[in-house]
Amino acid sequence: MTLWARYDHNGQVGIATVEGDTVSVYEGDMFAAPKATGETLALGDVKLLMPTQPTKMVAMWNNFHALSAKMDVAVPEEPLFFLKANNSFLGPNETIHRPKSYDGKVGYEGELGIVIGKQCKNVAESAAMDFVFGYTCINDVTAMELISKDKTFAQWARSKGFDTFGVFGPVVATGLDPATLVVKTVLNGDERQNYQISDMIFPVPKLVSMLSHDMTLMAGDIIACGTSLGVGSMKEKSNTVGITIDGIGTLSNVFE
Repeated sequence: MTLWARYDHNGQVGIATVEGDTVSVYEGDMFAAPKATGETLALGDVKLLMPTQPTKMVAMWNNFHALSAKMDVAVPEEPLFFLKANNSFLGPNETIHRPKSYDGKVGYEGELGIVIGKQCKNVAESAAMDFVFGYTCINDVTAMELISKDKTFAQWARSKGFDTFGVFGPVVATGLDPATLVVKTVLNGDERQNYQISDMIFPVPKLVSMLSHDMTLMAGDIIACGTSLGVGSMKEKSNTVGITIDGIGTLSNVFE
């Protein structure tokens, strides 16, 4: 397993692997045989950034059996998804801001993110894992009261696409078996979500394959796998929310 990151060190942005408290610097493209420079930095001396620069984040709805059963909705025959706007992307330890145009409930959704490693189009399920580079943590922040505010039009793009609402990181972990992973969400010290990725309706290979038949996925793109039980809203005052997946780490942010 390798943990890949993007970082800022004294204004210089680079890519690296992270092991413990040490950052090993690489040159080149994270997705195209980068080369180690031999330089190392202390993790405490760098700022971790969004680990990739995606062209898009494709985010699932109704992709876990447990939540589907709780909502009493049918299991979908194909992935149900929306896109998170590029302006929404945010990295670890950054602040999630309430939009000035909205004063309703703002929700957290802890999720697994699939990171695409190379251009992926019309890929068979049997070959889909060849296009998966690794995995990251997602907080799919949502302006909850906007989705159904207008009875004539479900506002998924607006409710999910505000600045800072597409949070992911802190790293991309390679070499993991997604079926063994557990997503935990902790809000202000209280665990709110704890669910298994093995409960996904569309497992990773099937999901990547089916989405690749709808759109071309590019290196660095993120698929947010959807969430399960325990979704809720964040309080009006400052909140600390952490999404933890063993093997990847914790994506921690403050919402205010």
